[in-house]
Amino acid sequence: MSATPVAALDLGDLGFGRGAHLLVQRALAGLPPGGRLAVSGRDPALRVHLPAWCRGRGHRVEWPDRGEANELVAVVVRGSADDDRWFGAERAGPALPSALSSRPPARWGLGARGALLEAGGPEARFDLDDRDLVWADIAPHLYAQAAARQWDPQTAVPWDDPFALPADVEAAVVQVMTYLVENEQAALVVPARFVGRIHPHFREVVQLLAVQMADEARHMEVFSRRALLRGAEMGTSSAGGRQSLFTLVAESDFALASFLLSVLGEGSFVDLLSFLHEFAPDPVTRRICWLAMQDERRHVVFGMAHLEHQAQSDPLLRDRLRAAIHRRHDSLVDTAGLNADVFDALVVLAAGGWHPDDVSAGFDRVQALQHAMDQGRQRRLVRLGFRADEAAALSALHTRNFM
Repeated sequence: MSATPVAALDLGDLGFGRGAHLLVQRALAGLPPGGRLAVSGRDPALRVHLPAWCRGRGHRVEWPDRGEANELVAVVVRGSADDDRWFGAERAGPALPSALSSRPPARWGLGARGALLEAGGPEARFDLDDRDLVWADIAPHLYAQAAARQWDPQTAVPWDDPFALPADVEAAVVQVMTYLVENEQAALVVPARFVGRIHPHFREVVQLLAVQMADEARHMEVFSRRALLRGAEMGTSSAGGRQSLFTLVAESDFALASFLLSVLGEGSFVDLLSFLHEFAPDPVTRRICWLAMQDERRHVVFGMAHLEHQAQSDPLLRDRLRAAIHRRHDSLVDTAGLNADVFDALVVLAAGGWHPDDVSAGFDRVQALQHAMDQGRQRRLVRLGFRADEAAALSALHTRNFM
């Protein structure tokens, strides 16, 4: 004699084609393996659909009674599968970032981390599928911080604040803004080249890089807008500067691109933005440089954390970083480096006047900026494991174009 069912479910006229399986699934979820559920209903296709659905999920159906006229009564015996097993699926991986897979398989594809994965489907290929190649433990925190600190270019900047600058000072601002736009365009393109190559299992890194791209897009907007704010045309763009930036865009290795862009380039860029914030001749320039500086600091933090993480598992990483610096230096050795118009514009802004003593002081301040950039690069190189003397030598090889 069959055991007595411990639960009952009346489907009424609802059939599996209109959602009856949701009610059956919910009722079974509350039963232990071997638990029994009496299912009744009047849908004529229930006799076919119920056992088919149960077979796919490891449950058994018994037919102890035909029930009343036009009503089906069956008993579903819960199988031994986990409560959350759907479609014969298996867990794709742990749901918590602290339990990331070190090498997620291609068959996980675009499946959400921790989701139950139906068998079959495409095997999407993401070549950056090794945790040690892309991860940093700080990535989830940085993404949350970045998302919370997004700012609106229209409302965060005092575009309408009144100010008037001498024509030559305004021209210096325009030239520097033109240079900043070029650098930010490169800083957007570099992560854009890698986002589609990173396995979605490492979603916090993908999200962080996506926000980083949004940061750079905003910077391009506000720097362009400031350049054109008083009706001037954009400044000059040097061939050497563009070639220097192109070496960043052309780098196909994620670690090396992060190193050259974030650790060396954007690290120096933070110093430049701090300098411009200090010597900005108007409130709009001061504000946009401060806002961009906060974003760029976050980019540098991730670049450093990512490379420090990778260095723990790859003893040859420093050799590759060293070679990347030499390779970039050799490719740019015949270029002019920093646009002379940009250097002169920085001197004008730092001088704050046209007396010879003012210009001399402005020149000294720009040289102090370059020294601060060099010292910052050295500190970051030492953090990555280079000796102090080698860090100094490698920093000296960094492009004169700052980024």
